[in-house]
Amino acid sequence: MDSISALILAVSLMIIMFGMGLSLVVEDFKRIFVTPKAILIGLISQLVFLPIIGFAFIYLFPLQPEIAIGLVILVACPGGATSNLVTHLAKGDIALSVSLTALSSLATLFTIPFIINLGLQMVLGEDTAIQLNIIQTIIQIFAIVIIPVSLGMLVRSKKEAFADKMESPMRIASTVVFLLVLFGLLIKERANIIPYFEQAGLIMLGLNLVTMTLGFVLARIFKLSFKQGVSISIESGIQNGTMGLVIATALLGNTAYAVAPAIYSLIMFLTGGAVIFWSLNQQKRLYIS
Repeated sequence: MDSISALILAVSLMIIMFGMGLSLVVEDFKRIFVTPKAILIGLISQLVFLPIIGFAFIYLFPLQPEIAIGLVILVACPGGATSNLVTHLAKGDIALSVSLTALSSLATLFTIPFIINLGLQMVLGEDTAIQLNIIQTIIQIFAIVIIPVSLGMLVRSKKEAFADKMESPMRIASTVVFLLVLFGLLIKERANIIPYFEQAGLIMLGLNLVTMTLGFVLARIFKLSFKQGVSISIESGIQNGTMGLVIATALLGNTAYAVAPAIYSLIMFLTGGAVIFWSLNQQKRLYIS
């Protein structure tokens, strides 16, 4: 991937993360001390079980190396800002969703390079020459994720009315930017999309369904509310697809690695819609306000 395309993709992610920052306040991070059980279960589901399930899928199913590495990239990523929108539409616990998105984005600043390097060694062998420089990767992710989110939060703290006004346009802009990036990737990899989708489509769907189901089941086992369960389910299954594309193309320099995150992103929009429909029906049936 040429440097200009990589820069455009990185800037796109920065815009998306700035938009997420506009919806956050410091209290969202303090909430971990108010509802620690829900936050902890959500983070464990996303940061621990999701990578474990992803690696299990790689071990159990025959995948081309490009697809397997793309799957590793995907499960290393945090939840995306899209999860907050899906949670809102599903009438889940929005405060919990926002907190989990923010905290997982912060945590993956440090976990991404380790998970991806482990995946590269698993797929390509321990002597592979392709590895993420841990310090450099942390700095890059910090620059394109943490700084824009912090700036968005700063703007909100100084100009709350402006942030409220811009929240909806930024969500729309973020969605448009993501779709444009995704469309560009699909065009570039059009020769491989059909065979890759034939090989990985069901795998990605299975990964999405397993992680979302596990997130909800864990929440209910630990006696969290239905709405908290919905939020954890969505956070476990809706990943930051744009970050996956950035890691694949800008950090690892291979658009083929981005196909799996792209396929997953298409699938998660469909399953996200199904979760919204199911959640609303369940809440109506159970009379949950």
